[in-house]
Amino acid sequence: MSNTIIKSVRARRVWDSRGRPTLEVEMALRYGATGRAIAPAGASLGSGEAVDLRDGGGAFGGYGVDKAVAAVNGAIAERLKGLDAADQKAVDEALIALDGTADKSRFGGNALIATSMAAAHAAAAALKLPLWRYLRGDGDGLLPVLLPLPEAQIFGGGVHAGGRVDVQDFMVVPVGADSFAQALAWSAEVYRAAAGLMTEQGRLAGVADEGGLWPAFDKNEDAIGTLVKAIEKAGLKPGEDVAVSLDVAASSFGAKNRYRLARDGVELTSDALSGLLVDWVERYPIVAVEDPMAEGDKEGMIRFTWAVGKRIQVIGDDFLVTSARRIRAAARDKACNAALIKPNQAGTLTETQAALAAARKARFGAILSARSGESEDVSVVHLAVGWGVPQLKVGSITRGERTAKWNEGLRIADALGGKKGGDGPLPARSAFPWKK
Repeated sequence: MSNTIIKSVRARRVWDSRGRPTLEVEMALRYGATGRAIAPAGASLGSGEAVDLRDGGGAFGGYGVDKAVAAVNGAIAERLKGLDAADQKAVDEALIALDGTADKSRFGGNALIATSMAAAHAAAAALKLPLWRYLRGDGDGLLPVLLPLPEAQIFGGGVHAGGRVDVQDFMVVPVGADSFAQALAWSAEVYRAAAGLMTEQGRLAGVADEGGLWPAFDKNEDAIGTLVKAIEKAGLKPGEDVAVSLDVAASSFGAKNRYRLARDGVELTSDALSGLLVDWVERYPIVAVEDPMAEGDKEGMIRFTWAVGKRIQVIGDDFLVTSARRIRAAARDKACNAALIKPNQAGTLTETQAALAAARKARFGAILSARSGESEDVSVVHLAVGWGVPQLKVGSITRGERTAKWNEGLRIADALGGKKGGDGPLPARSAFPWKK
């Protein structure tokens, strides 16, 4: 008998980094192996992503998860009992069929993704393997293991910081780092330098949802300029050692041909917003721009990608919502050249992996991403390493729910030791092939 047959599935309410309820699913297999996973939650949501099942009402501001917990402990547990956790596709297909909705709204994308990830953890535990190794497999012809290139938030804006500035994330990408450890060290030094600059200016005002510094700036562009100064103050070369990445999250402040930058006091058309972003790309060491236009502004995305897509990553998040179908369409239309991959947007690991496969087929860049509402769960790091995703975005270099993930990457690098491809080099050149 297989030692990966599912014996029981149980959910419980736990808490995320915003102090909101979420759920953890624990799966037990026939001979005692167990796996656990916690569902993350986003704030900037694409309209096509799997939806969380929340209780509504007055408790916890409507964010309760008793319904989702009950779904796992009832119908989901009954359906999965006796299935093989090592057959991820069968587990996920059972979850999808049981829910029966396009947006996972019956039982909730939060219930489904936690259960799907718990199955992978349990199967790995049964084989006494870390999840990344289990996902990777040990067949012939595998490429050396590479740690993903980190993307760390320094300033957090948009819906992650009460709309203090319009752009959602101002991040650093250590494109010149030789190892995962060095990439994180450089990111930490830039964060420390940025905090110092904010203190000198009397603008240090706490942190945003993902641990980045609260963006106390008069204009959106001021954050970019300060970030470049912080890179220099850290003793690093902007664009050569450490580059800049922006998550514009344009859906949060506008739609096609009407974008309101409240911090700058202007209203822009799609072409005007594109022109502003192109100007920033030309004047600052920016290597990636995420969601430069709202999710429904396909023409704006196409024009922006045409303008800068040979020089930087144009990343689809709300625009793609980890959907293989949408990624294929974007590749056909040349609407972007990279995809953010968020497991809870898809709802199951199988669907997440299908989106990643579509991105690879399109020769898109790929970034495995956590969410703004997170926990100590480190699954996203194991997925990035196990699936060979070249980039990883989990928020800032501060706050426990973020550092738990970075530190897990360091443990994986240490476990690889001196093996070829272990702690370096990072896949910076494959992630940014136009960089010399």
